Amino acid sequence: MDVNASEAEPRASRREWIGLAVLTLPTLLLSLDLNVLYLALPQLSADLAPDAAQLLWIMDIYGFMIAGFLVTMGTLGDRIGRRRLLMIGAAAFGVASVIAAYSSSAEMLIATRALLGVAGATLMPSTLSLISNMFRNPQQRTMAIGLWMSCFMIGAIIGPLVGGVLLESFWWGGVFLLGVPVMVVLLVAAPLLLPEYRNPEAGRLDLFSVVLSLATILPFVYGLKELAKDGFGVRPILAMVAGVVIGVIFVARQRRLTSPLLEVRLFANRTFSAALGIMLLGGSTIGGIALLFAQYAQLVEGLSPLRAGLWMLPYAVSMLVGSMLAPVVAQKFAPGYVVAGGMAIAAVGFALLSQVGTAGGLGLAVTGLVIVYLGFGPGAVLGTDLIIGAAPPERAGSASSMSETSTELGVALGVAVLGSVGTAVYRSEIAPALPADLPAQVREAAGDSLAGASAVTGQLSEQTGSALLEAARAAFTSGFNMAGLVSAVIAVILAVASALLLRRVRPAAEEPVVDAPAVPAGGTDETPASARR
Repeated sequence: MDVNASEAEPRASRREWIGLAVLTLPTLLLSLDLNVLYLALPQLSADLAPDAAQLLWIMDIYGFMIAGFLVTMGTLGDRIGRRRLLMIGAAAFGVASVIAAYSSSAEMLIATRALLGVAGATLMPSTLSLISNMFRNPQQRTMAIGLWMSCFMIGAIIGPLVGGVLLESFWWGGVFLLGVPVMVVLLVAAPLLLPEYRNPEAGRLDLFSVVLSLATILPFVYGLKELAKDGFGVRPILAMVAGVVIGVIFVARQRRLTSPLLEVRLFANRTFSAALGIMLLGGSTIGGIALLFAQYAQLVEGLSPLRAGLWMLPYAVSMLVGSMLAPVVAQKFAPGYVVAGGMAIAAVGFALLSQVGTAGGLGLAVTGLVIVYLGFGPGAVLGTDLIIGAAPPERAGSASSMSETSTELGVALGVAVLGSVGTAVYRSEIAPALPADLPAQVREAAGDSLAGASAVTGQLSEQTGSALLEAARAAFTSGFNMAGLVSAVIAVILAVASALLLRRVRPAAEEPVVDAPAVPAGGTDETPASARR
């Protein structure tokens, strides 16, 4: 980093740190919402009776819609004001949460989850871009992002507890209502504590680019889903190819525009590109494993939603620890090596998950997840910081949206891919174990998913139902094991990539820190660009 540029960076005042507390609210909510929904799946499945494909869509349409609209919302925040967009998103998210809570069919819940995704896409880039403006000093920015990420983990910690209590007493829709009071607090506090930032020189929003960005992601996702559901076919392959082709057109258009929707020139920075890729693939392992464990705890181990939530606490706390330690360790060691070490630790945890058994495997599964999340914490914090630090302030919205796009798309892809891996293994193992005299409807439900098998056992004799459930649990556990093995391989690859691609990034302690006046409240992006790593 250029020393003179670093010395010129202002340090945040008390106002900025109080404002950070407000910015953690939407992060807390989105984390809480995701983890609570994992626990609600069994009740949701029993009430709405979604098939395996619909169940996956319920889980990941939210993430895919966020990923699809993040780029648009990040750029929109640069134009209309990041605080303003944050408040618009908060209001929309609260309304969509109420609608989702009272969904009466799987199709309606998928649609309302999509609306939640669009609203959620306004929240995350707004918070990150505001942090990048409020905390110009590199060391303070790393610490602020670490605290911001830690609040994501706090949401993961309290989500299962609060959600478990709700699910013990109320219907599954109640978990969506948790977001309403959080959004009300944000709407009241934001105008009082957060400054407004916008880029006065930003051009108009290119609507055709918005259409192209969605046309890139959604056909690819559709093809992936259809492949997971029915195997290879002409239609899903064509959809995925169409997504790739439109993506190429989208990128070419961004290169020509004076005010692009996506600032593709940022990818010329190797640190920026490497951090994005690492967060994408790392998020995919976390998203898929979290979903599978929630089902394992309730449907294999037979835990109630509340007890399953309690068993999720240890690994949520471990990622909180990893997230808080990362900025401190990165003061002395190069961030690339810190991230690499964390991914190596995560690989060990994933390997343990590949050894979990059907009976008595809960302790080993939780131990493995504690190790996984401890190792993933540094990559989440430092990867985000590297992405934000690589972009000038006037492009903070674009960089923030790309950071969140990589994370959300990674988690959604993980749910789809690792969920599909688990489903494929389940179906291959359960098929020969199904009794020949089962009714066709029961056979179809049991052969589709463990949730389906659990739902139909009551229609069978005690002996037949017990044997079927045991076979289904064993098949699901095998799928869980395979997902853990695949994730371990990915984590090893990410560890090597982090050490090689990020090795030139200097430890934060080597960057001079000089006090300077705080960023004026209500400032704009006209402030000089910060030095980039």
